[in-house]
Amino acid sequence: MSRPRVRTVLFVCSQNKLRSPTAEQVFSWREDLEVDSAGTNHDAENPLTAELVRWADLIFVMEKAHRSKLQRRFREALAGTRVICLDIPDDYAFLQPELVSLLEIKVSRHLPATLTAAPKRRA
Repeated sequence: MSRPRVRTVLFVCSQNKLRSPTAEQVFSWREDLEVDSAGTNHDAENPLTAELVRWADLIFVMEKAHRSKLQRRFREALAGTRVICLDIPDDYAFLQPELVSLLEIKVSRHLPATLTAAPKRRA
């Protein structure tokens, strides 16, 4: 039986400090995914680049404004890549349990099911 193809998933927010790095960490355990995160602002921790956009099979943005910036600045690099807006406001801390739960619910419905359960998180 062959291994499933690894999908590349990019998570995007404004500064790449809270929401998108949380998403990257939440989904990094999945062996069928290669994940990364970036920010749309030029002074983001990891600024969004055309190279990152081309790398991704699937891009999740936290807000509609992120999708607009992405489409405006990287139209050619997107080349048909699916962009999904999660509608998660900038109201959460890094790895805040409520943010983690929201991400698990909203992102998982767009990803293939996995046979392996997520690791348990410590409180």
